[in-house]
Amino acid sequence: MASRFQRTQLVASPMYPNAIAWSDENLIAVACGPIVTILNPALTFGPRGLITIRTCEPYSIGLVKKEDLLAGCLLSNALSRDRRPCVRSISWSPVGMAPNFGCLLAVCTTEGHVKLYRSPFCDFCAEWIEVIDISDRLYVYLARTNFGESEILNSEIVHDQTTQVKLGDNHADVFPSTITGKERKRRRGHTTNGINGEKSHAGSGSHTDTREEKLHKIPADQYASRSDMLSSIVVAWSPVLCLSSKICTAAQDVSSPRFSIFAVGGKSGKISIWRIHAPQCYSIEHSRVSPGVVLVGILQAHISWVTAINLALLGSKANNQVLLASASSDGSVKIWLGNGDELLESESSNAPFFLLKEVIFGSFVPVSVLSLVTPVQAPHKILLAVGKGSGSIEVWTCDIPSCKFDKVCSQDAHDYVVTGLAWAFDGCCLYSCGQDNYVRSWLLCGNSLCEVSIPSCTPSLRSSTDLPDVFFSCMGVASSPGNLVVATVRNLDIEQLDHMYEARAQKAIVEFFWIGGQEIDMLSNTSQDFIKESFLGFSKSELLYWESNILWCLKTFENPDKPLVIWDIIASLLAFKQLMPDYVDHVLASWLAMLYLGSDTDLSINEVLTRISPNLTKITSRQLHMLNIICRCLVLSVLKADEINSKLNFEEPTSAAGEQQTLWIELLSRSEKELRERLLVFSFSFSAKNFSATGYWRPVGIAQMEQWIQLNQDHVNDQVKVLASEIQKHKSRLSSDVYRVEEQCSYCSASVPFNSPEIAFCEGVKNSNVDVQNHKLVRCAVSMQVCPATPLWHCKCCNRWASKLAPETLFTMPGYPVDLKSLVAEELTKPLCPFCGIQLQRLQPDFLLSATPV
Repeated sequence: MASRFQRTQLVASPMYPNAIAWSDENLIAVACGPIVTILNPALTFGPRGLITIRTCEPYSIGLVKKEDLLAGCLLSNALSRDRRPCVRSISWSPVGMAPNFGCLLAVCTTEGHVKLYRSPFCDFCAEWIEVIDISDRLYVYLARTNFGESEILNSEIVHDQTTQVKLGDNHADVFPSTITGKERKRRRGHTTNGINGEKSHAGSGSHTDTREEKLHKIPADQYASRSDMLSSIVVAWSPVLCLSSKICTAAQDVSSPRFSIFAVGGKSGKISIWRIHAPQCYSIEHSRVSPGVVLVGILQAHISWVTAINLALLGSKANNQVLLASASSDGSVKIWLGNGDELLESESSNAPFFLLKEVIFGSFVPVSVLSLVTPVQAPHKILLAVGKGSGSIEVWTCDIPSCKFDKVCSQDAHDYVVTGLAWAFDGCCLYSCGQDNYVRSWLLCGNSLCEVSIPSCTPSLRSSTDLPDVFFSCMGVASSPGNLVVATVRNLDIEQLDHMYEARAQKAIVEFFWIGGQEIDMLSNTSQDFIKESFLGFSKSELLYWESNILWCLKTFENPDKPLVIWDIIASLLAFKQLMPDYVDHVLASWLAMLYLGSDTDLSINEVLTRISPNLTKITSRQLHMLNIICRCLVLSVLKADEINSKLNFEEPTSAAGEQQTLWIELLSRSEKELRERLLVFSFSFSAKNFSATGYWRPVGIAQMEQWIQLNQDHVNDQVKVLASEIQKHKSRLSSDVYRVEEQCSYCSASVPFNSPEIAFCEGVKNSNVDVQNHKLVRCAVSMQVCPATPLWHCKCCNRWASKLAPETLFTMPGYPVDLKSLVAEELTKPLCPFCGIQLQRLQPDFLLSATPV
């Protein structure tokens, strides 16, 4: 049995498959009945976010004649009436879709409504904020197109598309999309005399009667068809795509060139395809920066309910080709391909997806979950895992260029419904869970899928005696961004809990399992000579797998397009550091040797640190960011971020700190200096040549950068000095915002001298009666200017602040810029730390939820 390393309780029970989802910014959402709970995996017992599902008013889709109320096609509508709506499906958007550069959370309810929510980053509350109601927009489109029917649309529905039909005692022939508890009781008591009640009020002349007369009466099957079109079941996002420069220039109404495809499947068998654009700019102070939403089209995917959807990117994001896997309650599974630029056309009658293959034909065994992945090593190959209501799992592979589909295997994995599937390690490992309360691990080896055990030995087993172990079912599984952790959510058996205490507050448990020791040889060049025997319960093979998987995960994050969220890597190495510090040094030595020396060697960590050249110009910016995070959060974790910053800027490392720590601090200092000089190259280059150009990133703080160069004359690259001298020729042509020497205190308006790029002290206002008070101020990590007294961007790793954002090109640089003419810095920027590369965010109070990327 695998050992969990941490767990936390929930106050409500999940009811549908795929009840747990892990975001790219390291937050976990769990669909728990009538609420959605958002957790931070780094602080599971800390603050949480919350989305409360409330009953929505029904849409005006017409009236059913009283003699058709008992028609068979309306049976599903009548049986689906819930006293309180619950969450049926959840899905995280990619990073960058929210106004603060975070993720949006899509929530689909049992009422069939779909809404998008954002984190309350500037609202200081636990309840997440609704951003967009997708169901309202879908209703507007369907009403305008008469729900795809040929007959003339009722003018009242067109005129008032958002007015809701309300039910009264005299409305026996109205079939709403929601029936309240009181109305249900009233109908049970007045089934026989409902028609008479309507007649007795026919002459009352009420507004409701007038409204009913205006609405068009439709047949029962037509009402059921319209209701199914508006009844959503499942939602899913695609990765981020980008508009081409030609299309972006032509489309004036587009809010941002970055967008994601959002798919919503419903009871009608149709999938509505939406193009949701990221905000044009990001802010932590203003929350009204809403993404642009465009309905691309509607795809008739199945003839029965759409029960599962998955989206993946085919090839590079510049191709704008999206794979869509869809499954139905009739057992059919299909794979579709979104046709490039046609996804950029708005409101077409049919969604621009064409069928690649119907991999599974209807078999009357409903499909409950899907998991689709395109391996990084083979971007034109897809892996599709299908979980069914019978408990079986099917795995399919496809080579897109040849359009060859192969069924790898079919396994009877669970005794009941498969409720969760998650790929890990680039499609080498598959995790499944079912309503039978089992979580299983599978390895994909060639054309076979074999079951392996989840690693039972964990580097950090936290005490969990305060939480019960009486589980009833498992309702979802998700893997972390770094692929070293899987999380599951399980319902508790309420009958076996103490009804006075436990049963009231504990309905389900979220469990976290380490999978870094999974039997996958991701990198075959790990050193086997270092690990000679088992240690503290870890076998030699487990430690080798841990090393291989950690090195592979670090390698995958070298891709600058992937959000830098390595919480699980840091957490696992910190846990090993407490048990086996030599093992952690060995793993870091192997990583640094591959990163800087170009090969894996058997050198010790001190030998590797001393052999790393002071010249880091050939290292990519992403690799430097990862090095800085490892230094701060792992090696120097005993020191606070401000202490490290102080050592880097004011003090020389002392020998008392130890030889190894001194070497790490020196390496961190050189790495951050290299990144700062790259930022200075951008600033000086664009100030000297592109100061009047529009559409480009505009640097500020040039005067402060010049002063920093004067303070570090002996350590600055000659190219930076040359660029700084060029600025003098254009100083008169620069605006005061770009070049401002004199700075004033935000509190007393006193002058502020430049002594450090991190902090500043004003000179204070001289007064003969009182002592001079010097205010301590922070400087922007990007511009080095004194930050204003407004909400600032904050880095959780280096504890720096920023009022301006660095150009996005800085984070994708392959090395130190040599050809300055080729430098391009577009105006659209991402809020990333220039020294750590992680997402900047607003510093929240300790009692509010925030993401922890590292």
